[in-house]
Amino acid sequence: MRPPLVLASASPRRLELLARIGVAPDRVLPAEIDETPGKAELPRLLAARLAAEKARAVAAQAPGALVLAADTVVGVGRRILGKPADAAEARRFLALLSGRRHHVYTGVALVTPDGTLRQRLGDTILAFQRLTEAQIAAHLASGEWQGVAGGYQIQKSAEAWVRYLGGSHSNVVGLPLFETAQLLRGVGWLRP
Repeated sequence: MRPPLVLASASPRRLELLARIGVAPDRVLPAEIDETPGKAELPRLLAARLAAEKARAVAAQAPGALVLAADTVVGVGRRILGKPADAAEARRFLALLSGRRHHVYTGVALVTPDGTLRQRLGDTILAFQRLTEAQIAAHLASGEWQGVAGGYQIQKSAEAWVRYLGGSHSNVVGLPLFETAQLLRGVGWLRP
């Protein structure tokens, strides 16, 4: 009998993505951790670290379960763009992303009932068109920037700005499905 699967995330996007591969968690238990980047921490390392910390924190509350956690970080070079605190910060993020390539990293972590941690990292490269002031203002007015890394959601209106995408689209939404399925298959929870 397979152990119950706990999703350590309150993200409705992650639940929707999991449903696409036939995965319905038995329980959703969001992790409460400090997500502050370490001094000089790189975006890809931050995504991996936060996913692991979330998985471990929830595993401590759900003994005997398989715990799946993820964390998405937008990186422009060494700079980390998390969830903007307000519209002014979202505007700065969009101005920085305008006409440039950036990375979206999603760390995925799985803690097994015996405490083993398994991890994968999704890395997608995107390039936005040059954004006009009108596009930025409309995006800010829409509220789509709230609560998401980098201040945009690719599955919404920002997708019209993407002139290049290399890698996983689901990773940019918040959960790389290939990497997630590989982790779940690796522990026998997900069958082909």
